[in-house]
Amino acid sequence: MAGELRSPWSPSWAVVPGEVLAEALEERGMTQAELARRTGRPLKTISEIVTGKSAITPDTAIQLERTLGIVAGFWNGLEAQYRQALAADRSRRDLEDQVAWLDDFPVRDLVRYDRLPKRGSKADTLSDLFSFFGVASPSGWEQVWSQYAVSYRLSPAHPSSPEALSAWLRWGEIEAGKKTAPPFDKKVFREKLTDIRSLSRMSIPDVALGRLETLCLSAGVIVLRIPEVEGARVSGAARWLRGRQPLIQISLRYRSDDQLWHTFFHEAGHLILGPQRRDVVEDDVEVGGTDVADHTERAVDAFARDLLIPADAYGKFVGAADFRDAAVRAFADSLGIAPGIVVGRLQHDDHVARRALNQLKVFYDKPVR
Repeated sequence: MAGELRSPWSPSWAVVPGEVLAEALEERGMTQAELARRTGRPLKTISEIVTGKSAITPDTAIQLERTLGIVAGFWNGLEAQYRQALAADRSRRDLEDQVAWLDDFPVRDLVRYDRLPKRGSKADTLSDLFSFFGVASPSGWEQVWSQYAVSYRLSPAHPSSPEALSAWLRWGEIEAGKKTAPPFDKKVFREKLTDIRSLSRMSIPDVALGRLETLCLSAGVIVLRIPEVEGARVSGAARWLRGRQPLIQISLRYRSDDQLWHTFFHEAGHLILGPQRRDVVEDDVEVGGTDVADHTERAVDAFARDLLIPADAYGKFVGAADFRDAAVRAFADSLGIAPGIVVGRLQHDDHVARRALNQLKVFYDKPVR
């Protein structure tokens, strides 16, 4: 990964074309005035080229080739390199003036996960961050990421940093670009969800999640496990890349199987119930902010909740009020899901204490890429 991020080498110095021209004139014993007569250029123009105030144009390069015997390509290349060096120097100064912008982003995590190379200066790190986001400046980031539409499953207790959240989303976008997926088929995806539901019972979490990604990909849905970065506080996100390809990102923020599977089915619900092929999905950062957000989130949560544990079956189980270890296992077995999912539901609905029955949950390692 670090190799992909390494910038091409470029010199920190550049030869001023006018200085080379002055040396060529001196070697030939030719004055600027004589060169002006031979090229048909005003003496002022020649003088400004020598002092670096004016550029050597392609037409002038051809004239210098004819009068001095030094090919036009040499002059053109020298001028291009010099102008590029000047632009790089200006850009460097701009970066140094903008380094405070870095403070809002999870740079340490991006470096730790090899999304950014480790640099010695903040200006270089800022340049790498721009490249990571595919923008040229802070204003470019504002234009693209401040209005990015996506449905999140976020921590209700701790607001996320927009900058950190954008870094997490961008990471997923980059990884998704490496995947090849067929067009999204909503009907097939809905059918796959039944098979995916049973994956929660697999004894090896990584195998289960790998199978999850494969099943979803066959229906045209990209699923990625992207580690949470500092400040993002996000469990999952669902969105449409370029308005065509659905992507579900999961962070394993809470690590337990009940949280993970509910997060996945919650995001899947956005793809099933939400607007199709539009990169505009309501933002539930503040659930309850609008009637639309409330209604949509309630619908999506109900979709995930009832698909994992059908309402009728859950009602009967809760009505029996037997929440012993064996009873929970038996109920989960009857549904074909992991017992940890049942435990999470019981805890959420206050039928058991938050720490009760946690021995029935499976805890995942956070993904490291």
